[in-house]
Amino acid sequence: MKSDAIPSTFSHRITRLLRSEPISAIWLLAPSLVGFSIFYLIPFGQSVLSSFQDRLGGSFTLSNYTELLLSSSFQKAASNTFLFTTISVPILVAVSLLLALLLNQRVFIRNWLRTAYVLPLVVPVASIVLVWQILFDWNGTLNAVMQHFGLNRVDWMKSEWAGLVIVLVYVWKNIGYNVILFLAGLQNIPDQYYEIANLEGAGPVRKLFGITLTYLTPTTFLVVLMSVLNSFKVFRETYLVAGAYPHDRIYMMQHYMNNMFLSLDIQKVSSAAVLMALCIMALVFILFRMERMFRSYME
Repeated sequence: MKSDAIPSTFSHRITRLLRSEPISAIWLLAPSLVGFSIFYLIPFGQSVLSSFQDRLGGSFTLSNYTELLLSSSFQKAASNTFLFTTISVPILVAVSLLLALLLNQRVFIRNWLRTAYVLPLVVPVASIVLVWQILFDWNGTLNAVMQHFGLNRVDWMKSEWAGLVIVLVYVWKNIGYNVILFLAGLQNIPDQYYEIANLEGAGPVRKLFGITLTYLTPTTFLVVLMSVLNSFKVFRETYLVAGAYPHDRIYMMQHYMNNMFLSLDIQKVSSAAVLMALCIMALVFILFRMERMFRSYME
């Protein structure tokens, strides 16, 4: 009897272990983890390995990174990407916050505005680019309006104005998602805080900075993080609007990597991808660190 009881107890423990929440979660996540490993993790690991080789399967070297950092094309692409992120992300976050504060009020066309800001999320990128091409082409709508008022035409995508056009496209494309996040954060702020502030005679500015922005801080960090990550995905719009070799002002890191890939310079592509991934990881780490410091300060 005892010898039969030991296997039964062991089998019962194994069954309980397999049915536990951690193991069940692993089984549910296994297909996604396999797909992520095959299409993202393993290729990125291969890119890291290739970035330290003089050729595929070659010997270890750091010359790829040295040549990359000394390349004028890479320097131009990196500086343009950094400048674009520095300019576009604060504009996007500020405009999204203002629109969310507006839509959180009882305005007449609030439902229509919510639909309008969400539309860019569901419209295909090719359709979006077609609209912007119609607006900013040499024979486009904006130049036609300017000529009607006696102003000279501007070749928007082949001048210094190209950077402003891409910033506008980026803001218009991503503003709806950020507005949704800010609205969710605003609706989670308890109304009792505003009622107490009204009883104490607090003005709109004090309620904005003392209550709204304070309790929106976690949402703001999330919005900033998503905006930074999305700023590195502007290549599609830029490529479709201006082609593989756009104006110097909008020549981004993705353009550089795309051109190196077309020339089959795998080592430089891998090195650029690794450096770009490290920069993104550093930005994410800094943002999470700032959020943790702010939370500890609030507590």
